[in-house]
Amino acid sequence: MKETFIVADNVISPLGWTSGENFSALLEGRSGIRYVENSDFSPTSIHAAVLDDSVFDKKSKQAGFDSTAWTKFERLALLSISEALSQTNIDLKNPETAFIFSTTKGNIAFLNGFNSRSPNLLLHKTAEKIAHAFGFKGLPIVVAHACISGVAAILTGKRLLESGQFKYAVICGADVVSRFVVSGFQSFQALSDEPCRPFDKQRNGLNLGEACGTVVLSLDPNLALGKQPIVVKAGAISNDANHISGPSRTGEELSTAINKALAQAQTDVDFISAHGTATPYNDEMEAKAFCLSGLQEVPLNSMKGNFGHTLGAAGLIESIMCIESLRQDIILPSLGYVEHGVSQPIKVNRQAVEKPLNACLKTASGFGGCNAAVVFGKQVLDRIYNG
Repeated sequence: MKETFIVADNVISPLGWTSGENFSALLEGRSGIRYVENSDFSPTSIHAAVLDDSVFDKKSKQAGFDSTAWTKFERLALLSISEALSQTNIDLKNPETAFIFSTTKGNIAFLNGFNSRSPNLLLHKTAEKIAHAFGFKGLPIVVAHACISGVAAILTGKRLLESGQFKYAVICGADVVSRFVVSGFQSFQALSDEPCRPFDKQRNGLNLGEACGTVVLSLDPNLALGKQPIVVKAGAISNDANHISGPSRTGEELSTAINKALAQAQTDVDFISAHGTATPYNDEMEAKAFCLSGLQEVPLNSMKGNFGHTLGAAGLIESIMCIESLRQDIILPSLGYVEHGVSQPIKVNRQAVEKPLNACLKTASGFGGCNAAVVFGKQVLDRIYNG
């Protein structure tokens, strides 16, 4: 059976410009969430994880991505893709190299400007523009599936490679904080007035964040230059069919995706990276799902207290942090968790734990009732399993 490997990766967030910098920040318990006032994206002050624009502009200019030709959203993707590609030597001009772009809102900030009919508002046009900059052949694939977009994009890449349609896939997920997005979550009264606290008794909402993550998939693990390749072992997607914005009341549907992923992976998992938005209903639903799947004793964390909720980037950047956890044999803590605040007895991690790790589960959920689960593992597992 063919296997798909992650051979290169990058994360850009307010906590760092590489996967390593971001993982170190999470290990130290740092958060990119800060008090933001007098911003273009909110008439009132909010807590959010936003990039330092002066540093971002400087790095963009150094890389040759001028703000006159590229939006902030596009430059974020360009910088992340460039860093990930520097870790491998795949041929982007090979028609067997796919480009998959994950986002929920893209250049939605154009709605606030003078040209609300700009083609840059169209996700496929933005993806084509970025693909052209790197010389990809063929049309890019856009995955815009609410907040499971990043995980869904990884599973899309895995299926394309294992079906024989492509040999490589570059997957990038990005979103930035905008007036449109902030207004939407404010209308739901879903934003917290303090740094968010996933699964905690005092949680009262989420913080928005902006970030970008990129992974390179290959059927050949030897294409990794300097990093341990990690296997995308299995994954599944389900839907609640419950409500446009409210998650399942029972957690059964996320549990279904988890069970399918674990059955296909044929392995136990050492930890879980939950979606963990710190909203009352999401965290309760996930806790029920984990218990329905018999995972209540598995260490669990949420990274929303570090990154905020980065929408279409969340599934990718959090997956990359899971992968780095496997590489370094460290389970990350869940920032903001103090007192247990869900009805189910899940095992939320309060501090970093060093132990041998072989596999992990990453989950995501989003508007429209969508759910996703993916299992990552070390390559050695399959060598042992196949005898």
